[in-house]
Amino acid sequence: MIYNASAECMDRKALERLQMERLQQTVKRVYENVPFYKTRFDAKGIRPRDIRTLEDLELLPFTVKDDLRQTYPFGMFAVPMRQIIRIHASSGTTGHPTVVGYTSEDINTWAEAIARTLSAGGTTAGDIVHNAYGYGLFTGGLGIHYGAERLGATVVPISGGQTKRQVQLLQDFGSNVICCTPSYALYISEMAAEAELDLEKLPLKAGFFGAEPWTEIMRKKIEDSLGIDALDIYGLSEVMGPGVSYNCLLKCGLHINEDFFIPEIIDPITEKPLPPGERGELVFTTITKEAFPVIRYRTRDITSLSYEKCSCGRTFARMQRVSGRTDDMLIIRGVNIFPSQIESVLLEIEEAEPHYQLIVDRQEKSLDTLEVWVEVSADIFSDEMRKLEALQKKVRHEIEALLGISVSVKLVEPKAIARSEGKAKRIIDRREI
Repeated sequence: MIYNASAECMDRKALERLQMERLQQTVKRVYENVPFYKTRFDAKGIRPRDIRTLEDLELLPFTVKDDLRQTYPFGMFAVPMRQIIRIHASSGTTGHPTVVGYTSEDINTWAEAIARTLSAGGTTAGDIVHNAYGYGLFTGGLGIHYGAERLGATVVPISGGQTKRQVQLLQDFGSNVICCTPSYALYISEMAAEAELDLEKLPLKAGFFGAEPWTEIMRKKIEDSLGIDALDIYGLSEVMGPGVSYNCLLKCGLHINEDFFIPEIIDPITEKPLPPGERGELVFTTITKEAFPVIRYRTRDITSLSYEKCSCGRTFARMQRVSGRTDDMLIIRGVNIFPSQIESVLLEIEEAEPHYQLIVDRQEKSLDTLEVWVEVSADIFSDEMRKLEALQKKVRHEIEALLGISVSVKLVEPKAIARSEGKAKRIIDRREI
């Protein structure tokens, strides 16, 4: 289903004209209203009038998360506080949180983006949407909520936590759609199995999962356990929140709402733009946001772009699923490693559960070590030692074959690794302790 065909299926040349018009307006607005950007533009010798084509975007300075912390709390806002009707913020686990604001028109834009997202997965008016993203300062819960209401769907604003209750309400309310992180979807399926509830018999038809990297193998596992179409959604608070891009039911990339956001892929080292199809760091410029516009925001997410028209009819550029983050990347003995690489190996091993943790440490001789903790089922864990050792060896061999470095593997009993109601904590890096 296409929620807004006039936008989502717009002719490419018409879309680029619209982007150019909105980009010029945004650049002028931030130059005149955000001292941070005026200083950065002046330092590069750039004036708004210098942006004449979409290619001129490369002339503009980047924005990074630390810039938002340095201007905490409201230094990046482009409108007076009397026009701000909503504030969201990151958790702020390192330094100040990043604070973002919204005008009433920004909220309307956000609801439109989420309505497109949910509609692309078959959500319609009359569906019941079980929203297990967190409400509060986190953008996930309220973003999905407003978009579902825009569609005319019924929202169950359950947020995260109380997983057994979530399973019960999925059954009692007959929800058609579920929204949460992919790792939490697997946890819900675990709780359902313990309650001897067959989720495949429920009316659930689709799930919208984001906020953390996940793999095609995990998609298959979620679809098999919940009996649904598992769809990837993408967003980040600094750019809008969820709804920046979304899967359609063909699941061949995430359609970016390009009438709201201009994407780029850059080499994270040279900071130079990369051509379509090449993997690099995703960068966004917002072109409709009033309260908190950002110019060339470096997401740190690794992906690639395609501008080919999708068979669903949408003409928006598509990004491939995020494979990892430049700031989540581990460097172990000179090798770049993303948690998603290890996850892809574990999901291929039938005896292993999709719950793992990476323990990084440093020996006395400054040699980095990587230990992978892997959950196994109760039956496997209680099996004879010889079989456990064989499985441990198998897991280690598969990971080492992929990464090209030696690792150690520890098999742990079910529930030994803490579950997360939000983003799963995959890495414990003891090198900094």
